[in-house]
Amino acid sequence: MDRTKQRDIASKGGKAAHQKGTAHEWTSEEAREAGRKGGMASHRRRKEGDEQGGMSPDLESPDMGERAGGDDQSELIR
Repeated sequence: MDRTKQRDIASKGGKAAHQKGTAHEWTSEEAREAGRKGGMASHRRRKEGDEQGGMSPDLESPDMGERAGGDDQSELIR
């Protein structure tokens, strides 16, 4: 599905939930805690990547392991 169409559908759902009164509204404390958790997770992934001597696993290409070996190039052809 087109990203724009998906975004429009989600927007309509959010607006409908607010009109109905069932939408969640973040308090400043909830937002602060969520931001803190996200920042900690981001820094943890970065630190793990540094300890391994490379990029974090989330940022690696799925083919990187295959290319590192270099023995069988036929697996890389798609």
